[in-house]
Amino acid sequence: MQTRKTRHQFYLPDHLSARLDAMAAEPGASKTTILSAALGAWFQRADDEQTGAQFGKALSRQVRAVERLEQRLDYLTEVLGLFVRHQLTLTAHHPAFDAETQRLGQRRYDQFVRTAGQLAARKAKPKAEAAPSDSQENEP
Repeated sequence: MQTRKTRHQFYLPDHLSARLDAMAAEPGASKTTILSAALGAWFQRADDEQTGAQFGKALSRQVRAVERLEQRLDYLTEVLGLFVRHQLTLTAHHPAFDAETQRLGQRRYDQFVRTAGQLAARKAKPKAEAAPSDSQENEP
């Protein structure tokens, strides 16, 4: 009779042998299934530790990169908040703008919205050329 199992002989300490006998005495259990499950769990744990060691360095680098990005985002958020607060303080008591200044402001705002939309659409870093030049602002 051909079997797909290999017979092994080994020695167990008395206390482990007694526990194995007690577990194998339960209905539906055998020493072979108990030892196979235990050995499989041992190998799985060793494989998991090896996998963790393999990817641990790369994961640590990624975590540090994310932390740096979060720090930069916090910084940019704070700077934007300070800028908005400054602008609101600076323009709080100014008289109403004349028609030409309103038109120029609207043109600048429209250019800003177009540029921001283009950058968001292509998900690229902003370039220095994206800002409107002085010659564009003075055009009618």
